[in-house]
Amino acid sequence: MRLIIAEKHSVGQAIAQAVGGHMEKHDGYVQVGDDLVTWAQGHLVDLAAPDEYKNHDWGKWSLDTLPIDPTPDWQWKVVAPMGGWKLSGERLDKREDAEMLLRIVNSDDFAFSIFKAERKQQHDAPPRLYDLTGLQKDMSRLHGLTAARTLAALQSLYEKKLATYPRTDSQYITHDDLDTLRGLTEGDRLTAGFIEPAAKPERPHLELTVNDAKVAGHTAILPTMQADKAALDELGDDERLVLTRVVRRMWEAVGDDYVHDVTNVVANIDPHWCEKHPDEGRLLPESECRFTSRSDQPVSLGWHAIEHAAPQEDHGEEDEAVGNIIPANLTDGVSIAPVPQGGATLSEGKTKPPKPFTEATLLAAMEHASRWVEDKDLKAALDDDESHSGGIGTPATRADVIEKLIRTGYVDRKGKQLRSTEQGRSLIDVVAPKLKDVALTADMERRLSEVEHGQTDAAEIETEFRDLAAGIPADAQIAVRQDHVQARKRNTESFGPCPRCGKPVIKTGKVFQCSTNRREKQSDGTWRTTEGCGWRAWTTIAGKTITDTTMRGLLAGRKVSLKGFTSRKGSGFDAAILIDKDKGIAFDFNDNKERKRK
Repeated sequence: MRLIIAEKHSVGQAIAQAVGGHMEKHDGYVQVGDDLVTWAQGHLVDLAAPDEYKNHDWGKWSLDTLPIDPTPDWQWKVVAPMGGWKLSGERLDKREDAEMLLRIVNSDDFAFSIFKAERKQQHDAPPRLYDLTGLQKDMSRLHGLTAARTLAALQSLYEKKLATYPRTDSQYITHDDLDTLRGLTEGDRLTAGFIEPAAKPERPHLELTVNDAKVAGHTAILPTMQADKAALDELGDDERLVLTRVVRRMWEAVGDDYVHDVTNVVANIDPHWCEKHPDEGRLLPESECRFTSRSDQPVSLGWHAIEHAAPQEDHGEEDEAVGNIIPANLTDGVSIAPVPQGGATLSEGKTKPPKPFTEATLLAAMEHASRWVEDKDLKAALDDDESHSGGIGTPATRADVIEKLIRTGYVDRKGKQLRSTEQGRSLIDVVAPKLKDVALTADMERRLSEVEHGQTDAAEIETEFRDLAAGIPADAQIAVRQDHVQARKRNTESFGPCPRCGKPVIKTGKVFQCSTNRREKQSDGTWRTTEGCGWRAWTTIAGKTITDTTMRGLLAGRKVSLKGFTSRKGSGFDAAILIDKDKGIAFDFNDNKERKRK
């Protein structure tokens, strides 16, 4: 009998058909003749976050901690299919322990004992009304609109009297605005063309949107009484998408709670199984034999019914809980076997870098920049939204900051992602460290707050800021000069004597070569050595990179044995290499043969 594990259900079905023969469908697997075909809920390997490796300081992503190499601290995690849901074991540091637990769970007569099956009903309150940044984030997430396009569309809607003032950082209205909101939610004028009629709340909770203390200038973004389906049909694409989203957020903000049932299960190895298998039952401590599962099922959609479309990328760990349907009759103390028996798998935890910014996530990072500030006073100064918009920039300027970075070539758009360019990275390299630290912005906001409250002289702070600005070019020039010195130092660093003439060998780009060499481009496009002895060696040979350390050893007259070369036919091989005054670097296969004979 063969067990075939597919990544997901659709792939499993396709494999079963390809295997051929009589098919019998069961809960969680398909039997085709003597073969069993089952599947996971998606990716077979789950990634562990850096901060989950307890013995390392990887909680904050930093260049100083790279490269991250969790070896030998791989974390392993046995996953058992239970027929429509799954149980996942504790993360184990040792692979041999994980494989031992896997063998136990895949035993013919194995069963779990349900230690706890806890169910609770959760109520998620409606979201707040939109400020500009919140709208820009959602338009980027849902429709791929840039922050600038969203602002332009909203400004146009404002000028057409279809939406309220766009450049606001408030998510509430005042009591004086309640009658306007009541008028907007009465009747079907903002239902047809905007939301499904059945999704409209029976009794809108208008009071949820009111907070006079949180409205400093302009209120949250709302449609106006002039907005309706007829007006929507006359708009351009961006305006139509933005107005629709503003209307939908209005309905979401006054809607009912989203109600969902959350089930958490804790299971252990069945004690009766341990009694029948005393040797295996004592192999691992009880703490390493704990399995858990979680499911999340909707009861009443409430405000979630307004907008059904939600891109996959916006869901995190809840995805598994949503697809995990734990039986309602599962209770504490029952014994239950995996389905299919013997279908458990081993999952290997690995680390990954943070995802590149999208406009939505970058706007959120700018809005909540204080999360990158450790000093409590500076964090509070940056979060203080009474005198200024919290974070970096304002709702009106954040979009323009992003667009300016793109216009100047420091950032590129790659689909929804924002990626730094080589020019942008070069700029960051020469900028003084303090100018790249959010703490500087926080400190400036704190100093301005001191002026506002009469604690510091305004002229003194102005002088401080002028001196700071005046010092930026000088700091950059120093950094550029230091970078050039380092570059020249790298280009003239000797790796050893040239095998032809004895002069220093240096590295230029992807070539190690004699420092006496001078090359010129010919009229036919080829390059010719015009000076020097001409000795050189490529930094990559047969698919293998020759490191600086390796080259120093070779030029010192040593043979170096390396693994992982690739032949022209694509096969891998190992070999010793040595310096050759004609070829640059040559293979010494005789050395390998000699070592094998020994």
